[in-house]
Amino acid sequence: MNKDEDVVIYEGGKELTPEQKAAAKAEIEAAAKRPYVYDPDCPLLTPEQLAEFKPVNFSSMEERAAAMRAAGVTAAAWTPEAVT
Repeated sequence: MNKDEDVVIYEGGKELTPEQKAAAKAEIEAAAKRPYVYDPDCPLLTPEQLAEFKPVNFSSMEERAAAMRAAGVTAAAWTPEAVT
């Protein structure tokens, strides 16, 4: 986090006070310094395991449906026709 950036957080539709902003910024900076914690439910992945991940940000529902069909997912709820 850039030291010159301001933290803007809204709570219940109202901007935080300067004291609340300072506390939030300190909390964010402290969290950024903490190490990652791996456990059996979230282990450190090998480069080979990471390479198996596929992106899921599709530009259209048609592209998403085509990818799901290619993966063998045939649920009618995932087709563009069911969503529109």
